[in-house]
Parts: sequence; structure tokens; C-alpha cells
Amino acid sequence: MKMFGSAAKLALPLMAALSLSACVRPFEARVARFQQLPPPSGTSFVIEPRDKANEGGLEFATYANLVRQKLTALGYQEAPSAEAAALTVQLDYNVSQPREKVQTRPGLGWGGFGPGFGWGPYWGGGWGGWGGWGGWGPGFGGWGGGFGGGWSNDVYSVTQYNAVVAMRINRTADKRSVFEGRAETVSNSNNLTRLVPNLVTAIFTNFPGNSGETVRVRFDPAKPDVAPTVRPIR
Repeated sequence: MKMFGSAAKLALPLMAALSLSACVRPFEARVARFQQLPPPSGTSFVIEPRDKANEGGLEFATYANLVRQKLTALGYQEAPSAEAAALTVQLDYNVSQPREKVQTRPGLGWGGFGPGFGWGPYWGGGWGGWGGWGGWGPGFGGWGGGFGGGWSNDVYSVTQYNAVVAMRINRTADKRSVFEGRAETVSNSNNLTRLVPNLVTAIFTNFPGNSGETVRVRFDPAKPDVAPTVRPIR
């Protein structure tokens, strides 16, 4: 029992540190973009939902306003009507059904302490074709890591969701696409009101981006003055 007490005293601060790091973990998303956008120079736009069922909805209006702010900050100008707009921005968002991811972690003889933390194997299967917006993809890797004495393996599960924001910009005159982009992340929450703003930030980081390039965008939503980091995914 004395050994258990000593180990527990050592483990508890580590548990606290892991819990704290989990709370402040930066947001990370995979972003893919294809574009032939001309320089903004006051080019007019309107925003509409890709899914017509969202038209007129307050939730869609909230997310569309985020996109509107990003575009106007870049030099685009909102048109008074769809007919007057040079560009039509189609916006869509989705969060998957929950799935349980079974994990193992090194444990101590009496069962181990605390959840594992850190990224596991990354981005899973594809995310479908653009024409029909495809499927949202089978998903990502899970959470890895953990700690313990290594005398036994603990088996546990975590609930995960895939969240996606997709945006397409067409020239109004001929309906030709000039931008297609998607931002995806894996989360232990399905709260779109938190996920969508971060995904919009990710898709507009270094906008419009290099056509055909997929990057990993990482930033801390609590520190808006700190520039996101962007790394190509090979």
C-alpha cells in the first residue's frame, strides 16, 4: 500500500497536467482547396446554402455571416441581390454520427491513471466527390498516448465525430466553379456552433491557397492574435 500511495502521488500531478493540456489543445484541421479566383478588387458576391433546406434558417445565417466577414476583409463586396453578384458562394457544413474508437494504453498494475492524449493515426479514407458533395468520409485516427507503468494494458473507448465545412464559389454569369474547398477535423464534440467557426477560420487561412494543395492548419481559438501555422500534407 505504501508503494501504491507513492505512485499515486506521482501520478496525480501528471493526470492534472494531461487534463489541462487536453482543455487547451489547439484546434487542428485538414484543408484542401482548388481555385482559379481572380484578385478580389471589390468583386461582388452573395452566399447561399448548398442544401436548400437550410435556406432562411437562423443557423445557416450565423455561419454565412462568418464567411461574409472573411470575404469582405479580403476585399470582396457583398452584392445587394443574387442577380447583381459576380460570384455565388455555396456553403455547407456537417457533423457525422458518433462512433466509438477502442484504444489501449499502458497501465499500472492496479489499472492505470487518466485518459491517453495525443493524435493517433491521422486522416482516414476519402471524403467523396464534389459534384454531389460525396460522403463525409469514414473518418480520422483516434486519440493515442496515455501513461502508466506498463505492467498491463487498459482498454477504453472514446466518442468521436467528423466535422466538415465545404465551400464552393461559382461565377454567376456562367456557373463555372472558381473555388472549391473543404476543412475537416475530428472532435470529441458534435457542437457545430463551436466547430464551424473554427473550420471557417481554417478554410480562410492563407485564402485562397495553392490550388490542389492539402494543408494542416493549426491555431488556438483563445489566441486570435497569434497567426495559425500551416503545413503541407505530403
